Amino acid sequence: MKKEKQKEENTIDWIITSIPVAFVIILCLIFFVIPEKSNEILSKIRFFLGDSLGSYYLIIGLGIFVISIFIAESKYGNIVLGKPDEKPQYNFFSWGAMMFTCGLAADILFYSFSEWIMYAEDPHIAEMGKIQDWAGVYPLFHWSFIPWGFYLVLAVAFGFMLHVRGRERQKYSEACRPLLGKHTDGIFGRVIDLLAVFALIAGTATTFSVATPLMSEIITEIFHISISRTVLDIVILVITCCIYTYSLLHGFRGISTLAKVCIYMFFGLLVYVLVFGGQTRYIIESGLNSVGTMLQNFVTLATYTDPLRTSYFPQNWTIYYWAYWMVWCVAAPFFIGSISRGRTIRQTIIGGYVFGVGSTLVSFMILGNYSMGLQMSGMADFITQYHKTQDMYDIIISIIKSLPCAPLVLIVVLFTMVAFYATSFDSIALTASCYSYRKLETGQQPHKLIQFVWCILLILLPIALLFAESSMNNLQSVSIVAAFPIGAVIVMIAISFMKDAKKYMESLEAKEMDEISE
Repeated sequence: MKKEKQKEENTIDWIITSIPVAFVIILCLIFFVIPEKSNEILSKIRFFLGDSLGSYYLIIGLGIFVISIFIAESKYGNIVLGKPDEKPQYNFFSWGAMMFTCGLAADILFYSFSEWIMYAEDPHIAEMGKIQDWAGVYPLFHWSFIPWGFYLVLAVAFGFMLHVRGRERQKYSEACRPLLGKHTDGIFGRVIDLLAVFALIAGTATTFSVATPLMSEIITEIFHISISRTVLDIVILVITCCIYTYSLLHGFRGISTLAKVCIYMFFGLLVYVLVFGGQTRYIIESGLNSVGTMLQNFVTLATYTDPLRTSYFPQNWTIYYWAYWMVWCVAAPFFIGSISRGRTIRQTIIGGYVFGVGSTLVSFMILGNYSMGLQMSGMADFITQYHKTQDMYDIIISIIKSLPCAPLVLIVVLFTMVAFYATSFDSIALTASCYSYRKLETGQQPHKLIQFVWCILLILLPIALLFAESSMNNLQSVSIVAAFPIGAVIVMIAISFMKDAKKYMESLEAKEMDEISE
């Protein structure tokens, strides 16, 4: 027993585990002590990255999407993530549900209600035309093909690394081995892994800072309690932590069950709004128009840089989102790759676009166009409300209250968001736990104690940041900064995968030729 414990301790990578956590905690303390100065510095860095180097994010985003299509349609798409005759671990629905819920599903639900309102207030929309024609297009663009392209390219790269090559180091650096060679085990590889874990932690706290206040507002609205939003936020985070910890410690079975519950509640909400919201025709027609406009102008939207800086729209929105998704690429793709064993690379990419992009588009089309329909018909004026208050949480409450049986809808939205957060944290905690090990054998899971520790660590940072609102904004900037080096690593992983996949296909072809000659 003692020897097993010692062996477990020896396999843990304490440098990768402790340095990012310590660094982020120190960074948070700085935010608390000198919030104004730290905010000023981070704002300058963020402005520099977005204003001077913004094209970097845009090029990577479009490039990765093109690579995803190429991989799916090429001979690489036939590669099975596992043994050539291996069958998928999960049925299509369970697999798709876990895939969708492992990412930014809670954020998707939050932004679906109201993101068009923020675009409607942007001067760039006035430059392009009418609110009706463009305010509903950008949410679809910013949450669909390019973001999921990041996920899926890395997912097949990690899946190939784990299930085909059988590598035991489940880390970013290991995915770069075909390109870096022996340098993977040196300082360069360590830096890559440190950047990845730092980005994972920063992205996690950013995500929770976005939608947790909405859940607090919903609870306040339902129960009419007078507790401060900060206290409620902490309570919600603790409850969410308990749920995802319980789910994670029960393995993939627990995660799969929770993901299915999420999907049922999520699509149940969408069907209810579509059928009973009174805007069915408008939702369908505006949704089709927005999808068509996005597809017709996809390349233009993906490459728009605003060179004269008339509105700073791409700097404020597109570049921010691409960076945000890059940060999240540390966790979600590993999880998607892990659950895709037995599926071909083509199935993984196409299935990801069907489930991930499809579910996202449906969410924004229904929830977003419902509130836009109320605006355009004169039944509500959410744009004026946002202009006066700048409080998106209050606006979303107003949108939900306009629905029939609003209290019930509020409860469904609350439970769905908690469940979404729990499933997202499942994938994050599992990935972070894997990073804590020097190597993991095929099929081996991190020790439950390590998983539990990461569950606690990941929730402590958002809780700490709730006591300083300025730090929330700072951390969002940290996510943007963290995404800059991560973008270069993503490109390296894509190149490494195609290099290694080519080598693998050549070996299979050579083996087939030998069998034929015999």
